[in-house]
Amino acid sequence: MRHMSSLFSQGFGAFANTHFPSPLQNLVNKGYVYLMGLDMSEFRDPTSYDTLNALFTRHLETPREFSTDAKDFISPCDSFITECGRIHENIAMQIKGMHYDVNGFLGDKISDENKKRLENGEYINCYLSPKDYHRYHIPCDLTVKKAVHIPGKLYPVNIPYLKKQPNLFIENERVVIECELDNGKIFYMVLVGALNVGVMQVAFEPNIKTNASATEVTEYVYEQGIKLSKNDDLGCFEMGSTIIILVEEGTLERTIEQGEKISYAQTIAEFK
Repeated sequence: MRHMSSLFSQGFGAFANTHFPSPLQNLVNKGYVYLMGLDMSEFRDPTSYDTLNALFTRHLETPREFSTDAKDFISPCDSFITECGRIHENIAMQIKGMHYDVNGFLGDKISDENKKRLENGEYINCYLSPKDYHRYHIPCDLTVKKAVHIPGKLYPVNIPYLKKQPNLFIENERVVIECELDNGKIFYMVLVGALNVGVMQVAFEPNIKTNASATEVTEYVYEQGIKLSKNDDLGCFEMGSTIIILVEEGTLERTIEQGEKISYAQTIAEFK
């Protein structure tokens, strides 16, 4: 049986995808921009979007500049760093005082061998608020080896909820993307669903349907790998959510800390 958070999010998603008559749609869009405090300076006028969801998933009008230096790892999204640090004894922090099990978070479709490679590695939790740019991008040149869709709940992922809901990241729906670098090191980008709409689009795998009727874990394995380049479009959240980055030990040196607001295309780490 699906959790109430998923059913509520589907209902809100239906509203967000509805094409209202222009006067009403303009009111909805302008109201959202005003209430959430969106900065629309890089985007089209709010009234040009024909649904609220089109406004959520808006594209930049002018591409942002980013470092083309191979040593630089860029932020995949606009977000707030709720936590970051070192993975120790398979534990990472959801937020100060609240931990989660990395193995449980990644799920059973990720090999034990690869999970062990993350010990003493780094994690970065990137929270996208409803007012942020909702698209996410590739942070460096990489090869996707696997994607795993894990159905689950859609609890909010804002700071108050992170502080009170144990194992929130493990209970929420998520998409685990296994990435390999040219030097053979691995890292994971995990898209975590949240309340309201709850849809996570994955550009390289359109078969992934989140906040849908699926209740079983689905694994997509790419034997030849899917090569993607730094800054490529990876997809979008339909409303705010979280991206968690988990990297193998000795891979990255972070240049950002917990509590920072970061922007997509900003360099947030360097390869060692």
